[in-house]
Amino acid sequence: MTQQQLMEVTTENLPETLPILPLFDATLFPKMALPLYVMQGESVQLVDEAMSKDRIIGLVVSRTTPSDAPGNTRDNLYPVGTSALILKMAKAEDDKAQLMVQGLSRFRIKEYVEGKPYLQAKVEHFKDAGERDVETRAMMSNIAGLFTRIVELSPGLPKEISGMANSMEDPGILADMVSSAINSSVEEKQKILEIEDVNERLKEVHQLVNYQLEILELGNKIQVQVKGDMDKQQREYYLRQQLKAIREELGEKDDTSVEIEEYRAKIEEKNLPEEARKEADRELDRLSRMHPSSSEYTVSSTYLDWLTAIPWHESTKDNLNIKKARKVLDDDHYGLEKPKKRIIEYLAVRKLNPDSKGPILCFAGPPGTGKTSLGRSVARALGRKFIRISLGGVRDEAEIRGHRRTYVGALPGRIIQGIRRAESNNPVFMLDEIDKVGSDFRGDPSSALLEVLDPEQNFSFSDHYLDVQFDLSKVMFITTANILDTIPPALRDRMEVLQLLGYTEDEKIRIANRYLIPRQRKEHGLKADQISFTKGTVKRIISVYTREAGLRNLEREIAAICRGVATKIAEGEATSVSVKAVNVPAYIGPERFTSEVVERTSVPGVAIGLAWTQTGGEILFIEATAMKGKKGLTLTGQLGDVMKESASAALSFIRSNAESVGIDEDFFDKHDIHIHVPAGAIPKDGPSAGVTMLTALTSLLTEKTIIKNLAMTGEITLRGQVLPVGGIKEKMLAAHRAGIKTVILPKRNKKDTEEIPKKVQKDIRFHFVDKMQDVLKLALEK
Repeated sequence: MTQQQLMEVTTENLPETLPILPLFDATLFPKMALPLYVMQGESVQLVDEAMSKDRIIGLVVSRTTPSDAPGNTRDNLYPVGTSALILKMAKAEDDKAQLMVQGLSRFRIKEYVEGKPYLQAKVEHFKDAGERDVETRAMMSNIAGLFTRIVELSPGLPKEISGMANSMEDPGILADMVSSAINSSVEEKQKILEIEDVNERLKEVHQLVNYQLEILELGNKIQVQVKGDMDKQQREYYLRQQLKAIREELGEKDDTSVEIEEYRAKIEEKNLPEEARKEADRELDRLSRMHPSSSEYTVSSTYLDWLTAIPWHESTKDNLNIKKARKVLDDDHYGLEKPKKRIIEYLAVRKLNPDSKGPILCFAGPPGTGKTSLGRSVARALGRKFIRISLGGVRDEAEIRGHRRTYVGALPGRIIQGIRRAESNNPVFMLDEIDKVGSDFRGDPSSALLEVLDPEQNFSFSDHYLDVQFDLSKVMFITTANILDTIPPALRDRMEVLQLLGYTEDEKIRIANRYLIPRQRKEHGLKADQISFTKGTVKRIISVYTREAGLRNLEREIAAICRGVATKIAEGEATSVSVKAVNVPAYIGPERFTSEVVERTSVPGVAIGLAWTQTGGEILFIEATAMKGKKGLTLTGQLGDVMKESASAALSFIRSNAESVGIDEDFFDKHDIHIHVPAGAIPKDGPSAGVTMLTALTSLLTEKTIIKNLAMTGEITLRGQVLPVGGIKEKMLAAHRAGIKTVILPKRNKKDTEEIPKKVQKDIRFHFVDKMQDVLKLALEK
């Protein structure tokens, strides 16, 4: 149909039977244009058939939406609609149609006609009625003026439309155009569409325009009032106040906000435990009554965020394949048989009893022995998430239990935070450096850990922030410590201690070749064919550049060599480098440690003791000398009280047994004794050097040297008994590193040698004694 034909369309030549297309959320007025999107199959067919004929269809507003009442139920349609001409039609790929239609005339449905899958109806077209008088002109002028004001206050309406309204001569078209443009409901627009009398229609439109203008002016007034003292921080508050004022003027009530509904949906989805559900519902009820700008609103919403983010029921499935788990542990770490055995035992029990509680393990040992990395390996073997927190220097109980919500910026403790990060309620949870937890006026974190690390209590762990119980019994807690003495006894009693005491030289060589060298090679961008280490190279680094129980310094030295090789390759000096033992000083400097055992013990009065330190075991040289004086005893080397008492006890034993030892009894009346323990800057204490001091004194006074490569440890009594001491494994590893071949130990420490690596037992000869005379027979040269 051409534009000329469109101009000639009147109510007389419109068809009496029209296909009816229901409208939802829109109203079309005569002479107005409207875009439509047709989705339903029968409606698309209606459009296709209309396009093949005269393009004229009937548009009628539905009282319901398609979701409320599926299908084109005629009972849901209003009795008055608008005949329309399809100006344009485009088909989408999914067989849906997009239309641009223009209204032609009002019609009233007389009856519906059957025979098509879509609705058809016999209609009665009607024209505008009523007299055009002065009142009509006045209302038209008033409506046009009000509409101009609405256009000025509405940025969404084009400015040109107000000019069209002012130049409009036909009152019916003016009423329809203004009704179509203003922001009013479908019901209000339908009411105007059904009014036949033009004057009545203008009156109804006048009321609508007045109402809409009042809302816009009120909004503008609120904006002007609030904007004067608004700054960046007040912007959100202003917008909410504006919305509130508009709703109050409209008489509307603010329903539950989208945020409240989201929280409610999260609570339902999480299936919280009964106690947590009650607390969540109570807090949500409080939140719904708060104003969003209130500070308490943020506190409550943050609390609900935490409550709905914690994995109350989510857990990962354990890998119960024992062989696979053992392979993962062996691939990640060499040695460490005891911890590995304990993990495999836990898996076996878990396989037989899925409801068993997680163990509380404590990996204790010197730095660099693989405690933290073993925890990560355990998580990988079990197929669980791994969470690590460091407790070093923690002094506030709230770090464990959280802050109460009365404090500003309160948050849950590190335990709950870690559980949330893990997103499962059964992770492997490592509490690193538990021996370095402190305490002050803010509380004692180690006391808070008593509940966390007790399987009989942690099923109902209560965080101060959450204030509801959370089950930690499924969590596998692993703690690490360098020393156990600083851990409170009650806390130590709750943990199963597994000692990681250090590595032998052979173990270090294997670990370096299997793990450290490949890792450093990768980190420095080197390929396997660009750098290689001989066995003698690694052995030399271990023996003369590092002297430690762990592996950290060894890895640093390997990294230094890798950097040197990387520099050569980058500068083009070489394409590949084989690092030999003789070349090591060129990369990492001169040797740092040399063996002084033979040299320093070649004279009488020098004996080798064995000491335990926080970083493992160490050998200790004890030197004694005599000079003319008056029975004095001098002790130097920053010795502690216990070590000084051991020296006094040793001297008293020798004086009381001078004849049997072969010393002149008058010697002590004319001489002073001086005992010195080198490395004077390092504090030393403990009773285990008693045997060594007595042997050094006897060697001095009898002028007999001590057998080469011999070390000893043990506590002595005034009666010459040799008592057992601790730290045997660490001391034996230190002796092995120093090249000691013979060790004298207390007889009651014989059972402790079972834990010593077989390589050390093979290389060192042990003598077990319980009397000091036996020590002297074994230690002194004949």
